[in-house]
Amino acid sequence: MSDLKKIKDEFISKLKSKLNLSEVNQIKSDLFGKNGLVSSEFKKIGTIADTERKKFASELNVIKDELQGLINLKINEIENEEIKEKLQKEKIDITLPERPFVRGKIHPVSQTIDEISSIFSEIGFSVEEGPDVESEYNNFTALNTPDNHPARDMHDTFYLDDKKEKLLRTHTSPVQIRTMLKDKPPFKIIAPGRTYRSDSDQTHAPMFHQVEGLHIDKEINMGHLKGCLNYFIKEFFELDKIKMRFRPSHFPFTEPSAEVDIGYEMKDGKIVIGEGDQWLEILGCGMVHPNVLRNVKVDPTKFQGYAFGMGIDRLAMLKYGINDLRAFFDCDYRWLNHFGFDPLDVPTNYRGLSR
Repeated sequence: MSDLKKIKDEFISKLKSKLNLSEVNQIKSDLFGKNGLVSSEFKKIGTIADTERKKFASELNVIKDELQGLINLKINEIENEEIKEKLQKEKIDITLPERPFVRGKIHPVSQTIDEISSIFSEIGFSVEEGPDVESEYNNFTALNTPDNHPARDMHDTFYLDDKKEKLLRTHTSPVQIRTMLKDKPPFKIIAPGRTYRSDSDQTHAPMFHQVEGLHIDKEINMGHLKGCLNYFIKEFFELDKIKMRFRPSHFPFTEPSAEVDIGYEMKDGKIVIGEGDQWLEILGCGMVHPNVLRNVKVDPTKFQGYAFGMGIDRLAMLKYGINDLRAFFDCDYRWLNHFGFDPLDVPTNYRGLSR
């Protein structure tokens, strides 16, 4: 046992001296690493006579526990000292003069929501909001989404209970349902807000922003929808004219349904919205399905209407030349300082949306 005592005394002496963290970790490695001194002693147990083995193993465990305890205490002591030193160095001197005032910036998503709200308010739309946590009925069933629709799958939707009755809304269309259930037509609303889907890459995020629009009244048709969207796109991109087309599509909650493309061209590696010979899809729309109207107790023989939905983050990326959606959520002040907006410059149609 003289070897064990020698190891113990030698390393206790070392641990009592002034050490830094790397030196303590080196001692720990010398003792308990793969070929450490204590580890090597444990390997000898099988070679010791039966009469001595139990005593040797017991004393070796005692020494191991004692040395490990001392090492942990030393590490805590060093870490506490480092924290104290850091706090001393970072101490704020309240007698120093204050830093110059720096005005914050408005996030591009907030700016884009304000711009969209300003444009639609000019043509009679009001803004409605709803909760991020929705019922399955409002998010899917009331919007005429079949039980076997792919959007209901777990890999697309964040469900919050085993029965799949509560979820994080996958679009802001449930706000349309809530608005129509609590009131009577006509309705003319937009519903901007956060939405959630199980997706993440350069152009998709698990949490993103959408705006839905709804106009229900008597004798509303696709012509009204086209005129509304043509006005919005020109105002949002601040253009005198825009090249736009409707492509047939399918959504459970509209019939007929369409996707809207706008013309663009590439200049110096950048997308220029307007008159190009290439097409870019920016939103989906259509006439509200009669089943949706029936689900909210609106008579589809008396009232018709259109609905549309678009990604706010995508619109901000197109308008302000942002090429990676993930940057919106990085909380990088340098990025916000570059792409952010003056908080006192509120978007308005008559002054210009994004001066």
